[in-house]
Amino acid sequence: MLAIVPSATLLGVEGRPVSVEVHVSNGLPGYTVVGLPDTACRESRDRVRAALLSSGVAWPMKRVTVNLAPSDLRKTGAGLDLAIAVGLLVASGLLEGSSVAGCGFLGELGLDGSLRRVPGMVPLVAALPGEVAVVPSSCTVEAELVGRHKVRPVPTLAELVLALRGDAPWPDPPPPGEDPPEECEPDLADVRGHRLVRTALELAAAGGHHLLMVGPPGSGKTMLARRLPSILPDLTADEALEATIVHSAAGRVLPSGGLVRRPPLRAPHHGASAVSLIGGGTAQLRPGEVSLATNGVLFLDELGEFPGVVLDSLRQPLEEGVVRVCRAAAAVSYPARFLLVGAMNPCPCGEATTPGSCRCSDASRLRYQRRLSAPLLDRFDLRLEVCRPDPRDLLAGPPGEPSAVVASRVAGARALAAERGVRCNAAIPGARLDELAPLEPAAAAFLEHGLRVGNLTARGLHRVRRVARTIADLADRSGPVTAEDVSLALNLRCEPDRLGMAS
Repeated sequence: MLAIVPSATLLGVEGRPVSVEVHVSNGLPGYTVVGLPDTACRESRDRVRAALLSSGVAWPMKRVTVNLAPSDLRKTGAGLDLAIAVGLLVASGLLEGSSVAGCGFLGELGLDGSLRRVPGMVPLVAALPGEVAVVPSSCTVEAELVGRHKVRPVPTLAELVLALRGDAPWPDPPPPGEDPPEECEPDLADVRGHRLVRTALELAAAGGHHLLMVGPPGSGKTMLARRLPSILPDLTADEALEATIVHSAAGRVLPSGGLVRRPPLRAPHHGASAVSLIGGGTAQLRPGEVSLATNGVLFLDELGEFPGVVLDSLRQPLEEGVVRVCRAAAAVSYPARFLLVGAMNPCPCGEATTPGSCRCSDASRLRYQRRLSAPLLDRFDLRLEVCRPDPRDLLAGPPGEPSAVVASRVAGARALAAERGVRCNAAIPGARLDELAPLEPAAAAFLEHGLRVGNLTARGLHRVRRVARTIADLADRSGPVTAEDVSLALNLRCEPDRLGMAS
């Protein structure tokens, strides 16, 4: 007898529908899974058998063949366990086929018959056909985010069988858990001094401009970067859903409400590999750190310690806002629209900007600086030196402006960008710069001089104009960009030699 049960598998951050076909026939007892299953799918035989026996259901002593269609799509993970078990029950005549009509099944089976969560529940449920999604009870909140299905949360296989037979009602959804105490984001009020760097931080948040801070150890680079999310606005509904899908596909724990509503901050260690940063893998393609930072901040501390090949892999995502991972078995795309913040020392010892203090040889300094290539450096809209704060500011200086005050100005600048039809000023297309960021004659003269002396590339020209537009927006000035705006934008885009780096 044949049974077909809908389910889904994960490919990158997208759910793909899968038809689980189970055929039970006479012959030597056996269990075969076909249809490009990975190791976890092939091991479903032992999990499904133990779960059925633990639920009081006899294992059929017949030949069982499971086909995961379409056969040209690789199936990964244990999320098909529940669909295989239900298909086996229908094909064995222990359940009526009509009882599963219109239902899709997702979940991993424990040996005791319990249903366990699987990564990527949000995109998996979105890929299910039909009107009903049967999922583990622990995945209720994630499954309901899609809003297109009637979600049936089930804790065990035994309770599911009783509900499908009509011998018991569907289990009640689990009670909502207590919300954990909200973690307070670090506040900019903790930062004393650093007036120019705070201005750059506000510009980065308001316009979505990538920021590079270069300075000696203990100058406050990490402290400043970790306070950037506190001045960013909450994610819009579309941004929150996009970020939630990526975090769900990566198997991350979602907030109690389900949606990721605050801009995420990702800060990978400088030993991270290119695959962990960009995404991909071999058996299962997973999103990397750049995708987990989508609609948020990717903070690369000790930027000069990252391998050069890893840093250069960021160049394409920074331009296009998407990562395309191509493998022999599949090609997937991940969202990668993030705000990049880098912090690094000017040299291995960190004292290159202090006259007479650097202990590095010329060779080690050059090797350290070459890890940050010129094309990647050119993609930072804001580049500035961060000096150690004045001791008087640290001991007796007034507290800095609170994040809430800065965030209100940032929200106003973002609102102006939205009126122009872009997410932020950094996303203004080059073809629309003359329309959205026109230049006064004096401002155009500034930029022309920078191009003629070689301080600006064509890409840098566009980026400076976008930063100048953000400066004007924060000052609540409409109309053409002024020479003062362009001058400040250029001053916040230091050349490598001013940062203590080789040009």
